[in-house]
Amino acid sequence: MINQFRQAAQNKEFLITAEVTPPKGGNPSRMLNMAKQLKGRVHGVNITDGSRAVLRMSSMAASALLLQYGIEPICQMTCRDRNVIALQGDLMGAYALGLRNILALTGDPVKAGDHKKARGVFELESVRLLQMIDKLNRGIDFNDKPLPDEPLDLFPGAAVDPQCGSWSGLQRRFERKVAAGAKFFQSQLITDFDRLDKFMHQIAANTDKPILAGIFLLKSAKNAQFINKNVPGVEIPESIIKRLADAEEPLKEGVKIAAEQVKLAQQLCQGVHMMAIKREDLIPEILDQAGIAPIVSK
Repeated sequence: MINQFRQAAQNKEFLITAEVTPPKGGNPSRMLNMAKQLKGRVHGVNITDGSRAVLRMSSMAASALLLQYGIEPICQMTCRDRNVIALQGDLMGAYALGLRNILALTGDPVKAGDHKKARGVFELESVRLLQMIDKLNRGIDFNDKPLPDEPLDLFPGAAVDPQCGSWSGLQRRFERKVAAGAKFFQSQLITDFDRLDKFMHQIAANTDKPILAGIFLLKSAKNAQFINKNVPGVEIPESIIKRLADAEEPLKEGVKIAAEQVKLAQQLCQGVHMMAIKREDLIPEILDQAGIAPIVSK
């Protein structure tokens, strides 16, 4: 039952995923409440792994909790905190717990987070992590030794940033991730849809891997300005900031803007990855305004 994301990807359906943050503590009730509201509206719920190097509950444990409620997780896994032994052990553990979708990430630098004196590991980065997953799926470990207790069957994905400043660097990295075994791509926050169009036609056109455009719910003009200042590579247009500033109800305007962006993405790529930090409950409303029907379980 919990394999609809892979099935939908292979069937070339328009994919919808959404991001939910694990708790900072031992009580997962808020995370579960938000994720439950996405049931039937998204193909998979991304559980972040120490995003921005901020301490949170293990993404693997949080993803396993979602499974208990019939919600398909996409478990993010970063290289920042684990060496090759720990990464392989966690991938095996994730598979044994019923997790199938893994988003392979390098991870944000330690200095960006709330434990600045912690030691980063970074023995691998995302491309080599994808290669490791491919090996485990083929029944061999990092050292090319056979796994005596059966191979894994994970569905690995990767991140992509179509708004990256270096076009050649973007193409090289994307192609390396495809070659390493990435089966789907979720993009960073998209604000320049002309740039996404160019990426889809000039770089992604040579692959059949689904690309999901990152759609971010902006809650206010102040929120948009904060992102412009603090998120590298993102430039929210002044026209959008003005719409939010002039709106009587900025949050409602933000929902409307996100819905418009979902419609734009529908014309360009095979899916959207919804990000609505602390207001994941508004994602169904955004999808309704964009004309995206609920997902029928198969």
